[in-house]
Amino acid sequence: MSIITPQELAKLCKDGKKIDLIDVRTPVEYREVHIEIARNVPLDQLDAVALMQGRNDSANEPLYFICRSGSRGQQACEKFLKAGFSNVVNIEGGTMACVEAGLPVVRGKKAISLERQVRIAAGLLVLLGAVLGWFFHLAFIGLSAFVGAGLVFAGITDTCGMGMILARMPWNQVKAAPTN
Repeated sequence: MSIITPQELAKLCKDGKKIDLIDVRTPVEYREVHIEIARNVPLDQLDAVALMQGRNDSANEPLYFICRSGSRGQQACEKFLKAGFSNVVNIEGGTMACVEAGLPVVRGKKAISLERQVRIAAGLLVLLGAVLGWFFHLAFIGLSAFVGAGLVFAGITDTCGMGMILARMPWNQVKAAPTN
């Protein structure tokens, strides 16, 4: 696995290099803003073997991954490495860094990022546990402790169970366009 900067990605595009760029964010995040050449395959739906088989003539070319800030892109690369595919590249800093670097993007409907949704949900659950523990029964403080432990685990492992659950919620899905 390798890592490239948005500037290196821009140079490859400018030089006419064919780039197979996978955006692993949720469909709603992708719809909000994405790099012009990216296609969306959410991280939780990423099947390394099926994707590589579908690449046919470009199977030996590098496969590039991008997310919001680089973390989910890194996870996608690791998933492919475990499946035996080593020619994978993560875009450093993700979509936000590419926007700052001036790469061409497509903008759509604004949405609350998955990262913000996790912070909102975790904060509400901690507050709920504290309030219920104060007014009803001390055992409810366990809810706050559980969320805190989950946040520590997420920080250590760089995987977030709450984020994975929120990514599957209806408001994080994009309705398919009707076909004629």
